[in-house]
Amino acid sequence: MRRLWITLTYIVFALLLVAPLVKIFTGSWADGWSGFAEGITRPESLHALMMTGIIVVVVTALNTVFGIMLALYLVRAEWIGRRLKRLLNSLVDLPFAVSPVIGGLMIVLILGPNTVIGTLFEDAGFKIVYALPGMILATLFVTFPLMVREVMPVLQEIGAQQEEAASTLGAYSWYTFWKVTWPSIRWGVIYGVVLTVARSLGEFGAVLVVSGNIMNKTQTATTLVYQDVENFNVVAANGIALVLAAFSVGLLLLMEWAKKRKEVH
Repeated sequence: MRRLWITLTYIVFALLLVAPLVKIFTGSWADGWSGFAEGITRPESLHALMMTGIIVVVVTALNTVFGIMLALYLVRAEWIGRRLKRLLNSLVDLPFAVSPVIGGLMIVLILGPNTVIGTLFEDAGFKIVYALPGMILATLFVTFPLMVREVMPVLQEIGAQQEEAASTLGAYSWYTFWKVTWPSIRWGVIYGVVLTVARSLGEFGAVLVVSGNIMNKTQTATTLVYQDVENFNVVAANGIALVLAAFSVGLLLLMEWAKKRKEVH
């Protein structure tokens, strides 16, 4: 019976993960090297990959800074009441409970061109929805819990004794963070960064709603793949998907390495 379950597990693994990757690889090379190269070097592909790269860098930087800060506040801040902490904890998990499409729709309803806030920003020359800022906001909404949920358990595990001792000896808060807190949480942060990058690369629903999917303006790699499939340009879609898959596999390897280092420390 045990062998049967192991065999079924391998079959499901092959059907759900290995087979799609093999199909993407073979599909991207269906027209040879020239077809693959043309698919990923055409202007719309280069622009979509550039937009994806910008979003990943900005979102990862913001998530790292504010995710660590919020984790510290939720675990260490005594001036935040228990009820407020519970509320903040619930809000952090909101993107896990809400569909990314709904998250993107909320951004459109609040900051869209037909709203008061959106109109004020557009009058000031700063467009949010159907532009890069809205795409960054949508990706932030989806990925924000990842860093917080990686750092909080580490902070709870190490306790506050060493930080309190450093403060008692006269260390400033920044010095205490860099010399005491950071060495203990750095591998958790790296793990959170890898998860954020991977999630940002693959985000589709929220970005599609907020961006409008305008070619050479607000397209990301995932929305371009969607458009190529809709236009029956399967070879080009497979080429872009292969590039994203290669990044994802590399990130998974990095994530496993970071996970082992985190467990060691």
